[in-house]
Amino acid sequence: MRVFEQLKNKLVVSCQALEEEPLHSPMIMGRMAVAAQQGGASGIRANSVVDIQEIKRNVDLPIIGIIKQDYPDSEVFITPTLKEVKALIEVGVEMIAMDATDHERPHGESLNDIVQYAKLHAKDIALMADISTVEEAIMAEQLGFDCVSTTLVGYTKETKGQNIADDDFAMIKQIRESVSIPVVAEGKVDNPNKARHVLEAGADFTVVGSAITRPQLITEKFANAIKELE
Repeated sequence: MRVFEQLKNKLVVSCQALEEEPLHSPMIMGRMAVAAQQGGASGIRANSVVDIQEIKRNVDLPIIGIIKQDYPDSEVFITPTLKEVKALIEVGVEMIAMDATDHERPHGESLNDIVQYAKLHAKDIALMADISTVEEAIMAEQLGFDCVSTTLVGYTKETKGQNIADDDFAMIKQIRESVSIPVVAEGKVDNPNKARHVLEAGADFTVVGSAITRPQLITEKFANAIKELE
């Protein structure tokens, strides 16, 4: 798919702000995407239909779309059901990312059924599997995903405390050796050196979010460092 040629060895910036965050606003995310493009980003990862629509009005970059939605009967919240996939197909994105862990999905929906629906009804949209383990990456390829991303490493009970930078980015290397589809490094890529190193470890491209687009977290790092002097 062309999107992988566009993003090969490039930086994707995640422009997201949840309702409880100070920058929560489609307009602000649209301007954030402009800033990311001016800084050299080659793609944008964005959450929600309204944010994606606004970002599309501001930049002409490939968009990895997600919809974060909480359901009471599941811990899966990144594009968890067919409903969210349909909405992303409708708004028009180059790639749809979804939780591809082995956790039970809302309403008992099947990940395989969701993938097959997307491949049938949106053949030109790539599918990204957000995974947390090597085993999940392997399964994602078997299900038909077009790429796998380390988005959920450290955020699932199976990987709590882990980081893709652990052991000289060993997990990136293991996934690269285990699948034949593109591998994306995302999650705690919080400085330029890490962004370079994940590519050297075998990732096809990297997604960076909080270190660029969440100023409250960036400020907190500086404030905490100064507090050490008190």
